[in-house]
Amino acid sequence: MKLSFVIPAYNEEHCLGPCLSSILKDASNTHDDFEVIVVNNASTDKTKEVALSFPGVKVVDENRKGLTWARQAGFLASTGDLVANVDSDNRLPSGWTARVLDEFSKNEKLVALSGPLDYYDLPKFMNAQVKLWYFLGYITYLFNHFISKKAGMIQGGNFILRRTALEKIGGFNTGITFYGEDTDIALRMQKTGLIKFTFGLPIYSSGRRITSEGFLTTGFRYAINYFWVLLFKKPLHQKNQSDVRSKKIDLPAIQ
Repeated sequence: MKLSFVIPAYNEEHCLGPCLSSILKDASNTHDDFEVIVVNNASTDKTKEVALSFPGVKVVDENRKGLTWARQAGFLASTGDLVANVDSDNRLPSGWTARVLDEFSKNEKLVALSGPLDYYDLPKFMNAQVKLWYFLGYITYLFNHFISKKAGMIQGGNFILRRTALEKIGGFNTGITFYGEDTDIALRMQKTGLIKFTFGLPIYSSGRRITSEGFLTTGFRYAINYFWVLLFKKPLHQKNQSDVRSKKIDLPAIQ
């Protein structure tokens, strides 16, 4: 199976390099057939230049600003059997690619695979709070996916979709710009097959939004929009509430 990595990027010159390095390292150690696509989503900094500095990385320009516009542009430009949606402040841990290929190869009914975010720049006590939040979300996922049959659980920035299933549902919903995009894709992918969320597929990510907005505010916004999409098929908040990319952040090394 060919694996396509799609990375939306808006003004991510400081985060994008480590993200691409981690993808190229892990994927090349595991698999020969993969591609990396960076979607330059109306950036005004050196995001595009950073992406082009990595040999083999393809850059797609999408000037309609919005996360789902970027994901859709990357999907349409991709050619892989599997489309891995990774955010530009993420970093793949060793073995991530191998786990993805193993999960999809052993289950033809699997159409979406996702895992949690592990925040590399948050203190331990805040990561502990995040893990509790995931545990509560996982219980909701078990009920929604296997009992009510309404939706699975997909973590934005760390999910992989089977191409044939994504084509069946018409790709990403560009009517949603930020909040609820992962819930929406889970609702629609649910109709095509199995969605699996596993704690065995973590990905490193920046906690800059939590640091900027606060844990409770961030958690509330994601939670209320999750349930809003489940109930009303659209998010409560139509736009991202704050731009966490406006300041340069110090990125610790990940082993």
